[in-house]
Amino acid sequence: MARTWPSEITINTDNATGRAIRKLTAIGNNVHLYFTENSFDASEPAIIFLSDRASGEDRAPHEDPCYNVFCMDLISGEITQLTDEPDGVVHVTKTPDSQIIVYITGQRVRALDTATGITTTIYEETGAFSLGAPSIAPNRRYVAFCRNEQVDVPRGPDYSGFKESFYRIKDGRVTIAYLDGSRTFDVWRDTHWLGHFQFCPIDSTIGSFCHEGPWHLVTQRIWLLDFVAREAFPCFRQAEEDSVGHEFWTQGGLIFFDNRGPGHDGTITSRRTQAVAVDVTVKGILPGTSFRPFIGLADRSGRVIRRIDMPYSMNHYHASPDATLLVGDDVDDLVLIDISGEEARLHVLVHNHGTSWYTQSSHCHPTWSWDGKHILYASDQGGRVNLYLVDP
Repeated sequence: MARTWPSEITINTDNATGRAIRKLTAIGNNVHLYFTENSFDASEPAIIFLSDRASGEDRAPHEDPCYNVFCMDLISGEITQLTDEPDGVVHVTKTPDSQIIVYITGQRVRALDTATGITTTIYEETGAFSLGAPSIAPNRRYVAFCRNEQVDVPRGPDYSGFKESFYRIKDGRVTIAYLDGSRTFDVWRDTHWLGHFQFCPIDSTIGSFCHEGPWHLVTQRIWLLDFVAREAFPCFRQAEEDSVGHEFWTQGGLIFFDNRGPGHDGTITSRRTQAVAVDVTVKGILPGTSFRPFIGLADRSGRVIRRIDMPYSMNHYHASPDATLLVGDDVDDLVLIDISGEEARLHVLVHNHGTSWYTQSSHCHPTWSWDGKHILYASDQGGRVNLYLVDP
């Protein structure tokens, strides 16, 4: 019988905005799916998330907690454990209805069918490669993920080893694994560190990946991969001043990206500074340039169809279902951004989210629910990562 926990939900009011903020968790560390994914269930009032609550250990977020996969009923607050992997779980994705959950444990990619409770190993790494986050094709036949050669570069909090990995990794691949476990193969091989693989949500033959590393050092961040032709081509061709990243697919099949301009490395540390580029602050622009930060939307051919100038950059963005509203995690606040008109209009959603920015798990990574009614985010305020829900 699956292990369950009763509701831990408490509700507070943001004194600055008047909004009700629901703290969903209170035991251990609790981390929602990465911002390129979506923790929300599209068919039920529930979320899928990672937690170390069943590990029997009390570890800080930077001490490698042993996570497994859990589900929370957002009405009752009840939490149910879905996996019990002794090596822990990282890099989780799922179908919108949460029937199929794919995750990495150790050097294996595993798929859980939540309807039957059956878990299948669909890929096991036997070489000297590290496995990146998987993505499920919308046809539900296969998943894809990046694999990068293992290099002797320790990675840790505050982006330690980030620049060194960018220079050291020279063999990166995109690999396909069929969900029935019948076949695996590399569909793309590159001479860069690859990351952020994501299938287009409306086309199983198109995916995107990035050349990973400090944004101001990467000369072409976003690439589209045609699985039929097995060809990669750039999305938004970068010029010298561009520093691009944090790309994701909108529900309608457009690619969102953030261009911060010269001197931005795409990071924020617990010191409220960048980890690699030190010439500018997190929000600043390199002195002597007239560049203005902007966000863009590109189609499946990589052509930019919309550009919206921004007064400054957030750390991450996520788009509402119709891509007219964004939520962003500023250094201290969560911000709603209306991009329905010609100019972006910003106002504070949550005052002082309280995260330390020390680890990736404590980054807010705010994400919209599939229906646009809720926003989920994380914060390690108080020393452990917990999940919060707020309505826009």
